[in-house]
Amino acid sequence: MPSRGWGMLRARPKTTSIFRSEVMSLVQLYIPSDVARFTVSQLGEMGLLEFRDLNADVSAFQRSFVSDVRRFDEIERKLRYLRSQIERSDVEVYDFLDEDFAGRSRGPRDIDEMEERISAHESRVLKLTAAYKSLQLKHLELVENKHVLEEVSSLFSEITGRQQPSVARGGSIGRSATAGSSSNRYDTAPLLGRTDTSSRRSIGSMDAARAGDALGFDVEAGSAIGHDINVGFITGVISRDRVSTLERVLWRSLRGNMFLNYVDIDEPIHDPKQDGPVYKSAFIVFAHGESLRDRATKIAESLGATLYHVDSSAERRQEELIDTMSRIDDLHQILENNNVARINELTSVSEQINTWFTVVRKEKAIYHTLNLCNYDANRNCLIAEGWCATNDIAAVQSSLHIATEDAGSNVPTVLQELRTTKEPPTFIRTNKFTDGFQNIVDAYGVPKAGEVNPGLFTCITFPFLFALMFGDLGHGFLMTICAGLLCFYERKLAWLAKDESMRMFYSGRYIILLMGIFSMYTGFLYNDIFSRAMGLFTSGWAWPTDLGGEGVTVEATKLGHTYAIGIDPAWHHASNSLLFTNSYKMKMSIVLGVIHMTLGICLQVPNALHFKKRINILHVFVPQIIFLFSIFGYLVFAILFKWSTDWYARDASGELTHVSPPSLLNMLIYMFLSPGSVNESERMFRGQAALQTFLLL
Repeated sequence: MPSRGWGMLRARPKTTSIFRSEVMSLVQLYIPSDVARFTVSQLGEMGLLEFRDLNADVSAFQRSFVSDVRRFDEIERKLRYLRSQIERSDVEVYDFLDEDFAGRSRGPRDIDEMEERISAHESRVLKLTAAYKSLQLKHLELVENKHVLEEVSSLFSEITGRQQPSVARGGSIGRSATAGSSSNRYDTAPLLGRTDTSSRRSIGSMDAARAGDALGFDVEAGSAIGHDINVGFITGVISRDRVSTLERVLWRSLRGNMFLNYVDIDEPIHDPKQDGPVYKSAFIVFAHGESLRDRATKIAESLGATLYHVDSSAERRQEELIDTMSRIDDLHQILENNNVARINELTSVSEQINTWFTVVRKEKAIYHTLNLCNYDANRNCLIAEGWCATNDIAAVQSSLHIATEDAGSNVPTVLQELRTTKEPPTFIRTNKFTDGFQNIVDAYGVPKAGEVNPGLFTCITFPFLFALMFGDLGHGFLMTICAGLLCFYERKLAWLAKDESMRMFYSGRYIILLMGIFSMYTGFLYNDIFSRAMGLFTSGWAWPTDLGGEGVTVEATKLGHTYAIGIDPAWHHASNSLLFTNSYKMKMSIVLGVIHMTLGICLQVPNALHFKKRINILHVFVPQIIFLFSIFGYLVFAILFKWSTDWYARDASGELTHVSPPSLLNMLIYMFLSPGSVNESERMFRGQAALQTFLLL
């Protein structure tokens, strides 16, 4: 079972140890119905009890307090809606938590009042939001209608302007000369279908003059005179990227018996149905007959166009344009007032929303816990069972007494300790220093109750193994300074725990501190500071004064002493430094790894003694330790022997006292492939073959 739910306890235990988990007791509670909610709330605030599910065979929908859980689910839904509106409106959420309300046992009246306030806020925000969206849609309709009126009026003005020269030449608009001077051909060209016009386009078999003549424009008066020719028009706005589609579909559906003209609206239009501003175009379509106009209307609407009615009379269009602009100004003011009222409402919500979320989640947890209990109808009480640390039973009884007083009841909750053979959950007490290391251990596996806790040893082994890989005095110093500041000012910097990106650094500040300290130590041994060597002591090697020029390989001369502490800085300048350091660190990793594994195996001894299973020492611990030491323990011995032997020492006659240093990898391989035989050139000491045979057996 997980142990982290027991980590943050308020009551101090009589005795505590991180070496093992706490001794647990199974307790049974008889809770009167009128104080059940207060009791669970108080126990939850203390965090001293882990309840067992006594209704495992009952579905979640058939439990006693499922209606209360659904009630708070609904309240939480309202709070999520309010928070989403707050985020959309960019209202600042106050980082405030009413500890007096959220940290105590709340009565039914407190919960009812909170629910009424949340419901009232939600109702007002819903109404204001719905009104705001409705006003936005109305504002969008008026803005689009304004653009349509402006563009259609401009179009009709140009149609009228093109008709006047035709009449002056003695012909009607519909009978403009098709052959003549170039100016006549220019006059009868489709409306705005010229190279000097870039903002408009027009297509169709009807030209501008025919469209204006069909509508019955009196050139002298500039108004409609009401011809009987059945030519009408539709107007509207459409998204700019769908204009070309509208052109092609209308041309093919109406077989060219139409006249389309559109103009791009320069300023973007804010559509509440879209995420951002939308660029649109205003268009007008002339067509013969009502059936063609109806077909054009359906096509335009199917492509997402919004159609608006525009009068053919210039005076009425002007009056409608003035009226539309006036309504836009009024609606803009109403929108501002609505938005101010909505922001004020959300601001008042933001001051309490964190407290409400905390209370609602606590209440849901209370009723979820009550659903784990059995209800005794004869005694009118709830029967609960749970695990708690034996040292905390007194604190649990004190919490039960406080809950009875808060509920105003004279009937106390009865607690009795049960004897059981069930395996208890693992409860390991932690503090702000050990909590981070315990989390690392629990990420891989939680020890059984009563077993030795690896978290105690992880406090040293984890930062030390990190430092072996990250050994640098300078970088370790920077880590130590940063982590030290986080530890020294941990109360002032407690807000970092609420930030998602900084929470890990703040909670692991003590881990980083130890990693920095150990990195400084190993960096000092590696003689490394910001990847540079430190000459703190006299080097054991001397470079020749004459380097021989570029490209010449020189060898350092070994002096009669060794570097005092750590790696000699002369190796940092050598071309074979990687060969030396990699071999050294690889062998050091093997030695430390075997020590680490030995520690893990040795922990089985106290576990076997604790659980009174001494046979495990003989049949588990001893075989494992023999197997480990026979292979890897021998390898560690060989590494240390090779390090401590001067393989290039000479006797009085100048002869080498040892053969060349052997390859430990080949030695270990041939220990299994050729047991009992060792090549003379690879022999390290006398009796090596017999020892390897004995270890292998």
